[in-house]
Amino acid sequence: MTSTTLISADNTWALMAITCGWVAFSIYAEQTWKWASKLSGAIVALLGALILTNFNIIPTNAPWFDDIIWGYVVPLAIPLLLLQCDIRKIWKESGKLLIIFLVGSVGTTCSAIVAFNLLQNYVPDAAGVAAMMTGSYIGGGVNFAALSGSFEIPSETIAATTVADNLLMACYFFVLIAIPSFGFFRKAFTHPHLDEVESVGVDEAAKTQAAAYWERKPISLRDIAVDFALSAIIVWISFEIAAFLGNVIPTSNKVMEMINGLLGNKYLVMTTIAMAVATFGSKHVEKTAGAQEIGTYLIYLFLFVIGVPASIKQIIVNAPMLFVFCLIMVIGNMLFCFIFGKIFKYNLEDIILASNANIGGPTTAAAMAISKGWVKLVGPVMLVGTLGYVIGTYFGTFIGQMFGA
Repeated sequence: MTSTTLISADNTWALMAITCGWVAFSIYAEQTWKWASKLSGAIVALLGALILTNFNIIPTNAPWFDDIIWGYVVPLAIPLLLLQCDIRKIWKESGKLLIIFLVGSVGTTCSAIVAFNLLQNYVPDAAGVAAMMTGSYIGGGVNFAALSGSFEIPSETIAATTVADNLLMACYFFVLIAIPSFGFFRKAFTHPHLDEVESVGVDEAAKTQAAAYWERKPISLRDIAVDFALSAIIVWISFEIAAFLGNVIPTSNKVMEMINGLLGNKYLVMTTIAMAVATFGSKHVEKTAGAQEIGTYLIYLFLFVIGVPASIKQIIVNAPMLFVFCLIMVIGNMLFCFIFGKIFKYNLEDIILASNANIGGPTTAAAMAISKGWVKLVGPVMLVGTLGYVIGTYFGTFIGQMFGA
């Protein structure tokens, strides 16, 4: 396999070493230096990948990134994190998250209409782009792929849009993660989860808030074995159930098609099963340590991979207006979430994560919740974000048909 980068795409051990090494540095930095703690280890991990890619040190696509991280690491991380979430407790504290998520979905759709009308003469296949990005910014990559195939959008447009989207995501996550540190937002919104994390005492050994939150905890070999076994079993059962339901549920009409998309979605099934285990087996799960730490580490590997495909050079050369198109949609989503969140008196954490679940999908939203220490919101944001996989395609199809894609 040929490569124009210093590390070739088929050099899996080198890419694994770089990924794990930089993630280790990101976590160390967050727990050691105040500047990194304010940025968060998540941003440090993402920026590292962005720099390494754009200096042609690592490739934008490789089996390690596309097959192993996306195919195995991400699915394993989700149940590990959800094992901390007893749905009976979560609903009492975060039951309104679905509403602000749906508000953000409407914001995405409205901003797609604005972006199309402003830039249709400057962006090739603008109607198709509007459809793809509406689905992507409500659900995720699943919707992007489905809509690009549905409207038969040219491959060069798909590639350019992907590049623009990836670079924008890097900027978006940076802004979103930084928002809680700004006084304006702290004064404008309540932030109980942020206050809870900040109330953790920071001793002399723990120089940053992150170090205090992730202080050393006792963990046994049995804990590690049980954590990985539970996660792997949940993933396996979930994928089998989703595949079975996806095959047996007919798609003869729109209603049945929606039911098929809901029950046949492996991540939604996985979320449901993991949260059922956490809720009904809470007495046993709580006795097992390490799930949150292991799951968080795996999520950091994923955060590194988010920054990998974002080529600044390709954006400047091939897709500047596509970047603006996507930027309008992201800003529209954020405005809807923050304005309506203020009107309906939502917490700052709910608003941030709802927007993240829309734009980045459930996994990135969960990653942010974990990196910020908002553990109680991981379960709800995973659920509402996964719902976006189902409704995103319908919103995107509506936009595509409206503009004649």
